[in-house]
Amino acid sequence: MLLAVTGGIASAEAPGDPTAVTSEDGKYLDKDGNPTYKVTADGTVDWYTYSGYRRYHSECHVCHGPDGMGSSYAPALKDSLKTMNYADFIGVVASGRKNVSTSQENVMPAFGDNPNVACYMDDLYIYLRARSNDAVARVRPAKHEDKSEAYTKAESSCMGH
Repeated sequence: MLLAVTGGIASAEAPGDPTAVTSEDGKYLDKDGNPTYKVTADGTVDWYTYSGYRRYHSECHVCHGPDGMGSSYAPALKDSLKTMNYADFIGVVASGRKNVSTSQENVMPAFGDNPNVACYMDDLYIYLRARSNDAVARVRPAKHEDKSEAYTKAESSCMGH
């Protein structure tokens, strides 16, 4: 059994094999039912990966650096997603985190009430999972699948439109 430590909390499962085995309305899932990415041979990414890239660079890169590479005061999420599972990721983003040591204090604010983040948690997770597995490069994906009707409806509902 793999044991990942995320923020002092032991998790019984790391993200596991990211291979997409099913798709539900344009969202790809791995063998364990977790959201994952799909990149075709010509570099076309799924809509969630593309949207996650856009949302990450709108809301997260200021602290976590471009393309999930980290900064002097926030970790490289490209690396964090190698050991952090989906549930832990959602929990940290929604509720925040405070890490205090003798040399520094790092605070991740809670984003559960920010619709620009909360409505796109899966997108962010999928994009960062793709980055952590080197499935997408440090550039805006040039080609992507179309946004599904189900995605459009869920997005509109979450954003209160």
